[in-house]
Amino acid sequence: MKEEFKVISELIDEKSRVLDVGCGDGILMEYLLKNKVVDIRGLEISKEKVKKCLSNGLAVVEGDAENDLKQFPDLSFDYVILSQTLQAFMSPENVIKNLLRVGKKVIVTIPNFGHWKVRVDLLFKGEMPITKNLPYEWYNTPNLHMCTIQDFYNFCNNKGINIFQTISLNGQKTSKITSSNLKFKNLISELGIFLLEK
Repeated sequence: MKEEFKVISELIDEKSRVLDVGCGDGILMEYLLKNKVVDIRGLEISKEKVKKCLSNGLAVVEGDAENDLKQFPDLSFDYVILSQTLQAFMSPENVIKNLLRVGKKVIVTIPNFGHWKVRVDLLFKGEMPITKNLPYEWYNTPNLHMCTIQDFYNFCNNKGINIFQTISLNGQKTSKITSSNLKFKNLISELGIFLLEK
């Protein structure tokens, strides 16, 4: 997780206004406050997690990203972050649309369902895989729309969303993803990190 936070931090300019959507207990927000000069806010659906954030001095509001992002004005943040949450939404397309409206730039990270370990589990065990980034059983997972790095790349291209940068995260190793190495990176990456603009 720290490596993911480091990559996200490197994508954000100093003195930016940032919104962390689905901020959980605020660990990414705290990381950015310690490692970057940013004005950061959070949006979180869980009352308990909002209370925890507030008790730690973080500026977080309770809300559901699928419905409550509409309340934020256009381009009110320099960056909007959605870290490993996209797959849990009923309508990921609408969430992405709103993120791109609210933020000048959007950082999306996704657990990669195309990783080789996931493919091997499905092929040889015939069961839904459990990995570090996909730690749930099929019956208790919050994930509704699993996708691969390739799927998300195709989605952005089909919707006319500009991808400024795509980064592969595999353990502690990071590398850039390009159209020429996309198939290979989709196989070896545990996590995909996308920097987007409308």
